[in-house]
Amino acid sequence: MIATGIGYDVHRLVADRPLVLGGVEIPHPLGLDGHSDADVLCHAIADAVLGAAGEPDIGHLFPNTDPTIRGISSLEILRRVGSVLNEKSIQLHNIDATLIAEEPRIAPHLAEMKNRVGTALGLSPARVGIKATTNESMGFLGRGEGMAALATACVNLPE
Repeated sequence: MIATGIGYDVHRLVADRPLVLGGVEIPHPLGLDGHSDADVLCHAIADAVLGAAGEPDIGHLFPNTDPTIRGISSLEILRRVGSVLNEKSIQLHNIDATLIAEEPRIAPHLAEMKNRVGTALGLSPARVGIKATTNESMGFLGRGEGMAALATACVNLPE
């Protein structure tokens, strides 16, 4: 049986934090604020995968009240999400994700993002779609106050 999931995440941009997107540190004067590395793209992907598998969101599995995961890499979150799928004999088919941010340009980093996300989830980078768009200078995203990401995941559930 095939199932799909949808993920969404948003984080505020702040000073004195690295900007990590799709597991890649990108040069930028601001980074995303969060309990983990705040990789908004990986968080949306993790929620999409968990949703497709019928599991709770990453907030349940990785609560921001847990000091043992403070600063955790979001690629590690994806690896653990992949383990949840493996334990349930669920096969991940593909990911499609969109980053919403006014800057920076992510085109130069897309191949590496796809590779890192795919590797973390045990998925060929050819099955990982990552795109970017702006919010046309509207709202908090358009003012550059934060970034958001949307993702979908398709899985094959065991019979």
